[in-house]
Amino acid sequence: MKKTLSFIALSIIGLGLVSCKKENQQAAAGAEAANITDSTAGATNLAPTDAVAAPVSAETTAAAPVSNQPLTSVALSENNFDFGNIKKGDKVEHVYEITNTGKNPLVISEVKPGCGCTAPDFTKDPILPGKKGKITLHFDSSSFDGNVQKYADVFANVDKAPIKLTFTANIQP
Repeated sequence: MKKTLSFIALSIIGLGLVSCKKENQQAAAGAEAANITDSTAGATNLAPTDAVAAPVSAETTAAAPVSNQPLTSVALSENNFDFGNIKKGDKVEHVYEITNTGKNPLVISEVKPGCGCTAPDFTKDPILPGKKGKITLHFDSSSFDGNVQKYADVFANVDKAPIKLTFTANIQP
């Protein structure tokens, strides 16, 4: 009986540590998305702006879907968007433009939002070198109040997938 209770207590403690570690990894991945890395040159660019296309390939702990496509590189006009103040219940969307800066066609295999409140649309056809595609994130603010930050992971044939797209909003009553 004493051994059973000890085993149960250790199991609960172990599960608690694992779940905390996972949350810390997710928080670290979000912070890491601020440092954008080119998948071919290895250069780091901080704080990309709308006016300058920054090479992108953010690392996270998520498992990427298997792709048999040759790797390429990409640039985003931005990887974070701020909707500002929106009314609770508003349904808003933002289009992220992605440019294939590599030598092989870019294939976006999946866009996985971090929450059911966000729905993605994206260019399904291969994006040829030098050409642009779109990733649209649709956000339903009905279940939120105050400041929110959401994300979606973009899985594609780039060196360090997924690419993390984020957005923020301040939900007003």
